[in-house]
Amino acid sequence: MPRPQRLRKIRANPNSHYFKPQGIPMRDLQEIILLADEWEAIRLKNCENLQQVSAAKKMGISQSTFQRILASAYAKISQALVEGKAIRIPKN
Repeated sequence: MPRPQRLRKIRANPNSHYFKPQGIPMRDLQEIILLADEWEAIRLKNCENLQQVSAAKKMGISQSTFQRILASAYAKISQALVEGKAIRIPKN
């Protein structure tokens, strides 16, 4: 049985919860769901320019967990860009 997931600190909410390719109706798009912790990891690493150790401390998780979350977020965003999918960030 896996250990319970630690509570992850999300300090900011996205201004937009949906991103999609321009000119394609929503009914024709597949969605990629970017979780709140993935969004926060991207924000801390790329927008605040924090090192992984500092960003992990802000989220209250280990550096290795932060790295896994960040890798997952990059993979999802890359897939959405390359395959022309919409990105949805669920509201908390």
